[in-house]
Amino acid sequence: MKETQSTLIRGFHILEKIVKADKPLSSVYLAEELDLPKQTVHRIAQQMEEEGLLQREPDGKRFTAGPRLRDLARDTLKNSSINVHRYTILKELSDEIGETCNLTILDGYEILYLERVETNWPYRIHLPVGTHYPLHCTASGKLFLSDMKPTARKRLLKSMNLTRETAQTITDIDQLETHLAKIAKDGVGMDSGEFLDDMVALAVPVIDNDNRVAFTVAVHAPSARKKPEELRQYLPLLRRAAQRLAVAEFGITDE
Repeated sequence: MKETQSTLIRGFHILEKIVKADKPLSSVYLAEELDLPKQTVHRIAQQMEEEGLLQREPDGKRFTAGPRLRDLARDTLKNSSINVHRYTILKELSDEIGETCNLTILDGYEILYLERVETNWPYRIHLPVGTHYPLHCTASGKLFLSDMKPTARKRLLKSMNLTRETAQTITDIDQLETHLAKIAKDGVGMDSGEFLDDMVALAVPVIDNDNRVAFTVAVHAPSARKKPEELRQYLPLLRRAAQRLAVAEFGITDE
């Protein structure tokens, strides 16, 4: 029993190291970081690979999160029974602003809508919970991109298909990098008709214990009703909601 528990804890530590890294990790590196025998790390990693929790890079030497682990993480985050506070916070925010508000996470090359509260306006843009949207042309997606380390972001952008959704979509990597640098400085993601011609959106980060963007809180509206600069007046409300979510999700409070 003791050995089983020890193996489970070691496996958890391996998973934790891998999911927090910005690049694939080798079993040799993991053994050094965790101060464990190389054979032990290799055996546990191989078992987790067989179960779909880890997967190897093409060179066969380094590991990343596997599809089963990604599905588990996503399903945990989507579980409404353990995350009821999200809807409450978003509902209050939407009522204050009078527009649709949502909560998103990063999921591979896209963002995933975790929670959403619709406005009561007859004219509204419907983007359902559980659906995926591009990173490079959405307010939340660009906020996630801006938070990445430059080398990891460059690698991701080169592997992505930067589709032109509208005439305003930025598809040039260098131009997008310049745009993302401004977002990183401001801490605010903006979409001015880059994803949908008739939609504007604003997003702020929910910061986790590692000082990284874990979620985004966003508001969007038809451009016929709101201009981009008008959405910025709601930044204090969005940031307050983001802070409340950081407290609820990670126990983070203002110093």
